[in-house]
Amino acid sequence: MTHDRYVLRYAAGSDVGRRRKVNEDSLYASSRLLAVADGIGGQPHGEVASATAVDVLRELDVDLRRLDLTGVDLAATLAGVVKSIDERLVEVATQEPTTSGMGTTLTALLFDGVEFAAAHIGDSRGYLLRDGALRRLTRDHTLVQALVEDGRVAAEDAESHPRRSLLMKALQTAGSGDPDIWTFTPEEGDRYLLCSDGLSGPVNEATLRDVLAAIEDPADAIPELIRLANEGGGPDNITCVVADVTR
Repeated sequence: MTHDRYVLRYAAGSDVGRRRKVNEDSLYASSRLLAVADGIGGQPHGEVASATAVDVLRELDVDLRRLDLTGVDLAATLAGVVKSIDERLVEVATQEPTTSGMGTTLTALLFDGVEFAAAHIGDSRGYLLRDGALRRLTRDHTLVQALVEDGRVAAEDAESHPRRSLLMKALQTAGSGDPDIWTFTPEEGDRYLLCSDGLSGPVNEATLRDVLAAIEDPADAIPELIRLANEGGGPDNITCVVADVTR
């Protein structure tokens, strides 16, 4: 059985926001691999943790250039690289004890031209815009999300909950939870957004949908998304990747 192959047209950007002095987000974007990592605030050296995650992803991408990805198990590859990030974080903390306790979220997509694999841990997000409708692909690993699923917090109240950023899982030197790993098949015309909560916090999903649907070029969508997040107060670092599936 043969499959039509697609390519990605993508753009990415990051901004420190209006209230932070240091950008603790990191990103990676190539024709095969897209990722956003958000260093955990309130813990030491979040920027080191997110940069370490992206360094490991960059090494993976270099290795993948030598391979025909259609022969690669994408889900197993992403699961393996998340484990490698976990190990690298511990290694860095061993060499630099001041970084002990650091952590990062990670939302990543690996693409072989036919299929995506996704890896997700934390509260960065992945979205799909298809036929004008925006759908969230990821589940926040937060206390508030767990409370919503238990029926103890209304979904409409989750975004403004005072503990909405309290993570239940992340990649951390003190021990990490298991990431969500899954695969899915794209359609031509799909648009994907990966972002840190510096975007998804101040900008609601209806506005995200409107921007992603209205602006044709990913390179033009990125600065507009960052502008809206800053207009909404810029309470955190803002990082986003927009990628279109095309021929």
